[in-house]
Amino acid sequence: MRSLIITAIALALASPAGFAAQIYKWVDSQGVTHFDAQPPAGQNSTEVDTARPVAAPPAAPIKAPDAAQGKADQRTINQQVRQQVQDQESQIAQFCDTSRNNLAQLQTNPRVRQDMGGELRRLTEEERQAKIVLTQKQIDENCQ
Repeated sequence: MRSLIITAIALALASPAGFAAQIYKWVDSQGVTHFDAQPPAGQNSTEVDTARPVAAPPAAPIKAPDAAQGKADQRTINQQVRQQVQDQESQIAQFCDTSRNNLAQLQTNPRVRQDMGGELRRLTEEERQAKIVLTQKQIDENCQ
């Protein structure tokens, strides 16, 4: 029994609270805060309570995302994507119409002229056939 009491007293003396020394806090003339075991000479200082643990600041509450706002944001994004798809489809349709018209002109008119640096020049038969092949290839790749 005596050894149990002696052990308990030894543990109490060896605890961190038994080793805690007094700490002093002060601010110097430049506004820098200092902590030390000895109070400064000629300075006002305050004793820091080391027996009381420092409490952690309260955690900010986590705000759940507003479901209505999230749905509204998603609707806006969906509308923007739909508009982009419609714009792209419109541009492709316009390209296809122009390409088909150009192909028809190239196939039916052997005397096609092209603007070359500000002056109109008639295409040779080889140039016309090359343009027909190129235009047909573009239509096949991009138009349905």
